[in-house]
Amino acid sequence: MKLSVEAQNQGDVIIVHCQGRIVYRDEAATLSRVVGEVLHRGSKLVLDLTGVTSMDSAGIGELALLQTWAQERNADLKCAGANELVRTLLDLTNLDSVMEVHATLDGALESFRQEHICADC
Repeated sequence: MKLSVEAQNQGDVIIVHCQGRIVYRDEAATLSRVVGEVLHRGSKLVLDLTGVTSMDSAGIGELALLQTWAQERNADLKCAGANELVRTLLDLTNLDSVMEVHATLDGALESFRQEHICADC
């Protein structure tokens, strides 16, 4: 299944819903194109990986690149909803040590709300 990517605003957070595979070539390039456009519009972004069925090394590399882009733009990029396979890849590659990963989309969105509350402390 090819990768389908759709961006949606939820308040000041942009959610990028991913459905399919994040693998070498078109799929990884599509993800980068969409996230690159989204990073120009907002500074809070969640990659919803709930619908991602598989990922290869190119997909992991693409996530690392997106994290770098976000840092360069002082944006906050988080991942959410990764299945066991994707979560294992994030762990094995230590990408989860540089990118915030949440079990659910709601958890990622809540973490933005918590940051806002603590910023007002």
